[in-house]
Amino acid sequence: MIKIFAILLFFATSTHAKDSQCFGTTSLGRIDNSVQLPIKGDNFVIYNALGNFLGRNYVHSKVYNVVINSYKQLAQSNPKLKFKYGETGWKNGGDFKPHKTHQNGLSVDFMVPVTGKNGRSVYYATDLSNQFGYGIEFNGNGKYKDYSIDFEVIALHLVQLHKDSLKQGIGIFRVIFSPEFHSKLYQTTQGKYLQKNLKFMKHKAWVRHDEHYHVDFKVKCKN
Repeated sequence: MIKIFAILLFFATSTHAKDSQCFGTTSLGRIDNSVQLPIKGDNFVIYNALGNFLGRNYVHSKVYNVVINSYKQLAQSNPKLKFKYGETGWKNGGDFKPHKTHQNGLSVDFMVPVTGKNGRSVYYATDLSNQFGYGIEFNGNGKYKDYSIDFEVIALHLVQLHKDSLKQGIGIFRVIFSPEFHSKLYQTTQGKYLQKNLKFMKHKAWVRHDEHYHVDFKVKCKN
């Protein structure tokens, strides 16, 4: 069993040799030569190993670079912080239920970073009992049981994602996060940067987006 897991981890963390090509849009598209995100790193984990096994964590090669490089930068600057990413898309893209987007390798869900009752950055359970984290409901103050959303860390992460996306020659098209929490992000130390450089969807999405923030990256795709 350990040997099988090691093999899976090797392939999940292997570098990609060929650039991806996306087609269409995030809501009607596909992708060639996508790359599967690793199960875990020094400061991050996937939302659930089943997602990796089923192949629900593929992205565009440039998006892969942004996600991984951002985690590496944050591990160096803030080594005690813990991150968890959610669903991204199929290897070849296309319809990705229950999501309405995630079709061409440019969409990534990031589960909200939280602190526990001790005030430290922690991983919280994302399993079948709470729809792998998507069924969790944080209240208006960003609290759920003993966990509190760390808006400062979300802001740091978004800023790092944006900076790394520019280095890759792409960008961030939009961020979807519950509008009730936008003001909390703008009140962080990175608030002015977020307001100036990132586009947040202002109206409510079809699901609340309180337990995760959805990022659509901006890459030139073929029709």
